[in-house]
Amino acid sequence: MNDRAAFYARIAGRNLRPLWEVLDDLVPPQPRPLARAALWRYGDVRPAIMESGELITAMEAVRRVLVLENPGLPGSSLVTSALYAGLQLILPGEVAPSHRHVQSALRFIVEGAGAYTAVDGERTAMSPGDFIITPSWTWHDHCNGGEEPVVWLDGLDIPIVALHDAQFAERYPEAVQPLTRPEGDADARWGANMALLDHRHIARTSPVFNYPYAKSRAALAKLAAAGIRDPAHGVRMRYVNPVTGGWAMPTLGTFLQMLPRGFRSLPHRSTDGTVYCCVEGRGTIRIGDEVFEWGPRDIFVAPSWQARTLTATTDAVLFGYSDRPVQEALGLLREETFEA
Repeated sequence: MNDRAAFYARIAGRNLRPLWEVLDDLVPPQPRPLARAALWRYGDVRPAIMESGELITAMEAVRRVLVLENPGLPGSSLVTSALYAGLQLILPGEVAPSHRHVQSALRFIVEGAGAYTAVDGERTAMSPGDFIITPSWTWHDHCNGGEEPVVWLDGLDIPIVALHDAQFAERYPEAVQPLTRPEGDADARWGANMALLDHRHIARTSPVFNYPYAKSRAALAKLAAAGIRDPAHGVRMRYVNPVTGGWAMPTLGTFLQMLPRGFRSLPHRSTDGTVYCCVEGRGTIRIGDEVFEWGPRDIFVAPSWQARTLTATTDAVLFGYSDRPVQEALGLLREETFEA
């Protein structure tokens, strides 16, 4: 054994390690994500989602979800190193019992109507394309009072919270929390570019917790008709906190984008890995050297710093989320668009 190896062996017993042996791994010249580009075709995964409804109840499971696990992160239950994604099912007549956790969660409704979620004492109906927020440490439960299965995409900041060992969770003593405000209260207070004169919202998450798809899509369509278009993203709008004008959620950046038929984006890459869900239309995305075709309800992920190019074969709308607010707050975000 040479002198260096002998030295390394001696200091290992003191819980020491030479930085010069691992420096390139700890401080690489550019991101080296373990997450890989991947796509989940809804038509392929839906049978498994429905089968899960025959195997376990929403009450027993607490949250009956099939996790979208990145093939580059096996065993992690993560879709990127910073994000969690899963598809949740609630059947007619079921209740997913009330609980709360410090992890922030988003719900993007994929299929079905007739269900609702209750957040911190207020209920809101769920419709396809709606973006709904469950803020950190708020009681929430879900119920399907309709006649068809309802499925939504769950997005959480689980790995971001885990990085800081700040995880807490608690179950409500009853299956359903009591309602303390009428449905639509949050939207009336904050969703019309107005606020009660004597009321201040101090939480970092938007006080509007349901962003209906019909309203969001109408805004995109109006801008698209006016010819507003980003060469890398089409017409892309972010969901905002009406109090601050910032992101709707402090850790998860959410957006909706419209791609007109025939649109082909310039290649773009950024350090925030992004999860996409197709709401309408069809197209393709090139991520690095891989090309994926996507259609309604399909979900795909673009890892950090891998160039992505979007092409729309029909008029299309995509929902997406990433950890961009965290990166912006820490001064870490980097992105670039490659000219044609």
